[in-house]
Amino acid sequence: MSALTIHLDFPSPDLFPNRTKGRHWGALHQKKKDARELAFFLTEQQSRGWVPSGGTFEMTVVFQMPDRRKRDTDNLLAAAKSALDGMAQALEIDDFQFQPVKVYRKFGQRPGAMVVTIEDSDNGQDRPE
Repeated sequence: MSALTIHLDFPSPDLFPNRTKGRHWGALHQKKKDARELAFFLTEQQSRGWVPSGGTFEMTVVFQMPDRRKRDTDNLLAAAKSALDGMAQALEIDDFQFQPVKVYRKFGQRPGAMVVTIEDSDNGQDRPE
């Protein structure tokens, strides 16, 4: 079983769903594109030499919070979607293959971070019957 850990930036506050209500989709398009491209670049740098085995991958995302504000897990994942898509693209993995996905929060320091660990998990134990 091989594991890979990628360090990404904490999602921009503008990408959190509760902040986007009532805004036109085009207003966020560039921010989402920037997050995806940065994650792609950072993942390419940090994943050199890692070869996915195929199958499914267990993904653990640790959000290192930049402050003590309480954030919902679903909002954190929604804000991180563009970055996670860029990461999957750089690894040439379909994000459908991330099963299961574990999400944790811990208090960190500004500006915050996302630490994503990917492990091969295609052993059949994680699949529902």
